[in-house]
Amino acid sequence: MTEKATISNSNQPPRLLLSDSFTRAVDYARHLHIERRKGTEIPYMAHLLGVAALVMGEAGHTSFPVTEEMVIAALLHDAAEDHGGELRLEDIAHNFGAAVARMVEGLSDSLTEEKDAKQPWLERKEAYIKRLRQEPVEIQLISVADKLYNAKAILDDYREIGAAIWKRFKRGRQDQLWYFDALISVFRTAPLGRIVAELERVVDELRAISAGEIT
Repeated sequence: MTEKATISNSNQPPRLLLSDSFTRAVDYARHLHIERRKGTEIPYMAHLLGVAALVMGEAGHTSFPVTEEMVIAALLHDAAEDHGGELRLEDIAHNFGAAVARMVEGLSDSLTEEKDAKQPWLERKEAYIKRLRQEPVEIQLISVADKLYNAKAILDDYREIGAAIWKRFKRGRQDQLWYFDALISVFRTAPLGRIVAELERVVDELRAISAGEIT
């Protein structure tokens, strides 16, 4: 009986275990991201920790193992895009390894060091969508978690302040929903299951609750 159980369990993916590297990543992100979420007083760390929690929540629910490196990449997914570009990637590789840096690179829609020098919004998003189709499923999972957290935050705030929520972004309702839909079409092709379904549900609810707006 014991031998059979051991053989059966050997087919299970390895358990997600968090080490001191995770603790260091939280501290790294805490020192780097001192900003607030757009239009709020919420520390940006809430977003980063939320995305990491969503990634951890998929452990045991995917056909591939959710690793500590993926969780760390989730914590640092905006680090290069918002705080230093290529130089930040090099620092992440030095502190957390090449695999984490590669994931952060794949999750960034720009690696321009200066925010004002970034390409236009639509150009960056279209390029990100195209590139994401070729990224490994691990990167796609973190991206789903990122977009799900964002969609939930927008939906929650829409219930509170209505259409004024769109003023926090460079683009309004139509473009934001287009971006979510385009990403979902990519995510559907990956073996990500329930988290993609949840993203679809939240985006559909956001679309429905804001349908009466004049665009």
